[in-house]
Amino acid sequence: MSELITADLVDLDLSADTKEAAARSLAERMVEAGRVTDLDGFLADVAAREEQMPTGLDGGIGIPHCRSAHVTEPTLAFGRSAARIDFGAADGPADLVFLIAAPAGADSDHLTILSSLARQLMNADFTDALRSADQPEQVAALIRGEEPATAGFAAAELAAGEPAAAESAPAEPAAAEPAASDSVAASAAASQTAPEPVAPFRIVAVTSCPTGIAHTYMAAESLENAAREAGVELVVETQGSAGFDKLPAATIAAADAVVFAHDVEVREKARFAGKPTVDVGVKAAINRPAELIAEARGKAARGEIATPADGAAEGSAPMDADGAAGDGFGTRLRKWLMTGVSYMVPFVAAGGLLIALAFAIGGYEIASAKSVADHFVWTETSSWAALLFQIGSAAFTFLVPVLAGYIAYGMADRPGLVPGFVGGYIATTIKAGFLGGLVAGLIAGAVVMAIQRFKVPASLRGIMPVVVIPLISSAIVGVLMFVVIGKPIASAQEAMTDWLNGLSGANAIGLGVLLGLMMCFDLGGPVNKVAYAFATGGIAVSDPSTGSLKIMAAVMAAGMVPPLAMALATTVRGRLFTKTERENGKAAWVLGASFISEGAIPFAAADPLRVIPSSMVGGAVTGALSMAFDCTLRAPHGGIFVVPLIGQPFLYLLAIVAGTVVSTGLVVFLKGLRKTAEPEATGQAGGGAATGGATEDESKVAVAV
Repeated sequence: MSELITADLVDLDLSADTKEAAARSLAERMVEAGRVTDLDGFLADVAAREEQMPTGLDGGIGIPHCRSAHVTEPTLAFGRSAARIDFGAADGPADLVFLIAAPAGADSDHLTILSSLARQLMNADFTDALRSADQPEQVAALIRGEEPATAGFAAAELAAGEPAAAESAPAEPAAAEPAASDSVAASAAASQTAPEPVAPFRIVAVTSCPTGIAHTYMAAESLENAAREAGVELVVETQGSAGFDKLPAATIAAADAVVFAHDVEVREKARFAGKPTVDVGVKAAINRPAELIAEARGKAARGEIATPADGAAEGSAPMDADGAAGDGFGTRLRKWLMTGVSYMVPFVAAGGLLIALAFAIGGYEIASAKSVADHFVWTETSSWAALLFQIGSAAFTFLVPVLAGYIAYGMADRPGLVPGFVGGYIATTIKAGFLGGLVAGLIAGAVVMAIQRFKVPASLRGIMPVVVIPLISSAIVGVLMFVVIGKPIASAQEAMTDWLNGLSGANAIGLGVLLGLMMCFDLGGPVNKVAYAFATGGIAVSDPSTGSLKIMAAVMAAGMVPPLAMALATTVRGRLFTKTERENGKAAWVLGASFISEGAIPFAAADPLRVIPSSMVGGAVTGALSMAFDCTLRAPHGGIFVVPLIGQPFLYLLAIVAGTVVSTGLVVFLKGLRKTAEPEATGQAGGGAATGGATEDESKVAVAV
């Protein structure tokens, strides 16, 4: 196993003034050491990880890190900055910077060492020693665990991959063994005077972060330290990149409360059902562990069980400051809605494509065919078309109930499923449609969350999520949907359908521009999903309106533009892109043609200020043209593979080509400006051969563009 860090990977006078410059400076040392094969590709992966959550920690620490295919072996580079660099920590910029690089398929031994380092960043002796060291060799030895920071610092703990342990106190001389009669008398006296021992409060916790290298283990260490100070027994399950060892069922059963500190979904979360739960982002556990433990004790005292994430403890900083999920209502609402949409989309795709295929085989009149359960002829094409249509229609009947059920699930976990599905089904029966499903899911989740806050006896906690909560919540949601708010929502749904059918001219084009911008803004993210859900909700009925079919066509066309534009740009102006980006460009042809907007994410992560605006402009052009050409689409997915099912197919392809060309031209122009500026900057610094500078030929190409 190679050394995690060497003296060559240490910079005690890091001169960078931004986190991007710091990452580049340290990454260049990794390239020189042969640990990173593609500098720009690796930095793009670092930037993508940084966008998920800031990597600054309280105490003046920055830990940019990622897993990357451009890393040959687990590596750490360290920089110490006198000027301090802002990594987004709540208490200010960092003077200690650790750039952690792990291969995409790193083995568990290496990842365990990295996780042990992450735990040591919670040790003040360790960070103080790094600040006072005056030789790169000394710093490298400290990080490897070969040189103790203080007398109490375990020298070999990092090399062994184990977290630090407190140094044992020297043993005292053994006292003389008392006489047997004295022991009996002492025991008798103790039994009469000693109070009954009080069982400690027990907490089980799960920590996890997107990369699973640093924050996961730092949160665990922080919670463990705070628990010791509070006199609480706490056991942590770290769900990191090196895998995880599940907590024993007996340990979970004996716990009085649960703490989830995570930025990715907790694996096998159902194991912890029925316990008072604190659910926060991973950085909340790093920055304010004592508050989380106190919150867990408070919820247990009040008898609150299985409460979903409800933000930080009262009076504390919002979770948004921690870079986590956030406790603002708008942020939580978006997450709840996206949970429902993410579970609904597969039903839309399967049902929609089956229906579209049925129309392609048997024509639109196949919608009025008899049930294939009563009439099916194996040799008739029309029977197969009817079969496909009726299977697709069956899938469509689940759309609104699934949407509502999983919105409620996102709010209240598993107890929200029953009232959510019930409310969603009622929405379909009263013709409240997509809007009714949204409202039913939100009401169901809110009702369950309210019920969960009631203090109940311990003897009833086990049946609450299985019997009591589904019974009461389903009754409340059913009454509200049938007799209170269902009909007004159905009227609003009908009005929206009529409005879409009446769209024409400038109004339709304006809507196409808006949908195109949304589809290309975050490339598969929440804004993209809102536009897609709006479109699929319109066609997820047995007889969608013409306006809904136009919206679906515009949304799919605009979503194809970003990856196709990046593929074309890497083909016609390859010198403006890194080798990795050129390879990604080849795959982007297929992804774009298949309507997978995420194919442009590697390009946007590496250069968001040029790629995202360019994509949005091209998407807006395509959306507007699709609407202007009156293109329609009955399939919710498929890209160019469902062109035969598109109304005005040649004009539709023209709209996609036009948007792709516009995006390509913009991104090439903007990147060309950057390439021409870089040689000047490097020349002023004292040489034009620095890493990242453009060649003379590249500059000429950029100027020509």
